[in-house]
Amino acid sequence: MATQEDVAVQDFQKLNENLVKVEELSQRLIKALTARNPPKPTLSAPSQDLFAKATASYMSEFLENPGKLYESQLEYWGKSVRHFLEAQQAMLQGGELEEDEDDPLARDSRFANPMWKTNPYFHWIKQQYALNAKAIAQAVEEVDDLDSKEKARLRYFSQQIIDMMAPTNFLGTNPDALERALETEGESLVKGLENLVADLEANDGEMVVRLADESAFQIGENVATTPGEVVFRNRMMELIQYTPSTEKVHSVPVVIFPPWINKYYIMDLKEQNSLIKWIVDQGYTLFVVSWINPDRSHADVGMSDYIEDGFLTAIDVAKSITKQKQVNAVGYCIAGTTLHLALALMKKRGDKSIKSATFFTTLTDFSDQGEFVPFLQDDFINGIEEEVATQGVLRSFILGRTMSFLRSNDLIYKPAIKSYMMGETPPAFDLLYWNGDGSNLPAKMALDYLRGLCQQNLFVTDGIEMCGETLHISDVNVPIMAVTCETDHIARWKDCYRGFKMTGSKDRSFIVSESGHIAGIVNPPSKKKYGYYTNEDLSGDAEAWIDGATEHEGSWWPHWESWLSKRSGKMVEAREPGDSTHKPIAPAPGTYVRKKASV
Repeated sequence: MATQEDVAVQDFQKLNENLVKVEELSQRLIKALTARNPPKPTLSAPSQDLFAKATASYMSEFLENPGKLYESQLEYWGKSVRHFLEAQQAMLQGGELEEDEDDPLARDSRFANPMWKTNPYFHWIKQQYALNAKAIAQAVEEVDDLDSKEKARLRYFSQQIIDMMAPTNFLGTNPDALERALETEGESLVKGLENLVADLEANDGEMVVRLADESAFQIGENVATTPGEVVFRNRMMELIQYTPSTEKVHSVPVVIFPPWINKYYIMDLKEQNSLIKWIVDQGYTLFVVSWINPDRSHADVGMSDYIEDGFLTAIDVAKSITKQKQVNAVGYCIAGTTLHLALALMKKRGDKSIKSATFFTTLTDFSDQGEFVPFLQDDFINGIEEEVATQGVLRSFILGRTMSFLRSNDLIYKPAIKSYMMGETPPAFDLLYWNGDGSNLPAKMALDYLRGLCQQNLFVTDGIEMCGETLHISDVNVPIMAVTCETDHIARWKDCYRGFKMTGSKDRSFIVSESGHIAGIVNPPSKKKYGYYTNEDLSGDAEAWIDGATEHEGSWWPHWESWLSKRSGKMVEAREPGDSTHKPIAPAPGTYVRKKASV
């Protein structure tokens, strides 16, 4: 049996080992931070004009109605002092802490540790944080002299301050992290520092929290595994034709255009939920575009290049290989927006290559910017313009960070706490792995999209100049189906519906799938998890549509396939990838998808 002295020696040795590790990690930390190439400061906060207007409005209200301000301040001070006294009494007397019936954090998972209720210190910190959060939110709501966009931005940025200052984000006020440190004799903190340094090193000194264990996934081995061949490649994309799994296929091929903000394999994570494999198994010749991950050499690539060298080229190649005059096209998210542009251009040119078009979570009318209002005003877009002028691309981590801050507690702070404070390895979760495998955006394309589409909304108003033509959504007149998602915060279904109704198509169908931007689309029939809504009456607004919609159990995939099959021609012998002109270049998933975002 080990003596107390032996235990003390072992603890001392372990402490020394950890101190050596910390010293080594500190040197790596400094080295990683020196490699940082930070984005323009204007991308980290709004123009100071916003805060100046808010302050002026607040002071004006104070001068006109000082009693109101004094009343709110006295309430804040009174509750702060009362919480402090309660905590002191509980510590001195060891009494029971009173439950706050109106506790706004009662169901907040960040405060699930029992110590937030039983320990006077943590209980007081939690109460004070809730009080501070309420005071900030209330002050924002009392600012009157701002327009709706400015008010929305002020709400957003003030909420970011509230979320950032949560006591759970700091070691000294996080009981979970402190308990773990004691249980592991500090090992969790060393491991957390290792995780932090590794993340900084992997992202050139930028703080990008890993959401998944990247070592658990290999593209082409356990994600993106559906068999196929790259049959065409240019500077914009690789075109993959998938190997048939049926003896007969529909004569009209399907061409899918995924968003180039992320990699295409969200539709091919694994066999059980692969939309790509499912389409092939239904008897279709399927082509999928895998976009290049741009670098500085793509700085001058604009939306017109994506249309000409991406969409139109892929359609021509698919037609050539299958010897068909038409294809059925699918566009996801920004690629759906661009597919609308391509269809309008083809109408202008008299090109009838598209038999039908399907759009997943696609916005075309940007008149209501939703949760993106904070980032689509001139100060931020001007900052992006300065950034891409220097870098040649809008770097992936900037876009990823922006999207993550829309759900900062779930996508930034909670993962950071688990990784850096608790010393946990991120989970082996394929969806989160894909989410972290981002892409850069070419400089010109980013500004084309942000200025012409998002800010000026030209496609549904005056028309947008691209590819030598003025394109308008009313030019889209082929049979179309839109699939949107009920809880999508990126492309809200009601906004998608509004633009969908502006098309010139007479044959059109609309679906609302349950769940969000990804889960609502990647929703295989085998799971029977999320249902969907349909309504052929498109005469009313979004509220009228959903009020009259029919709810269906299970995936929308079979419903869409039934619609698609009617527009896919007769059954013919299955086609192997490529032909004499387009010989296979590389097996799927190709080479472009493996390129990581770097500048």
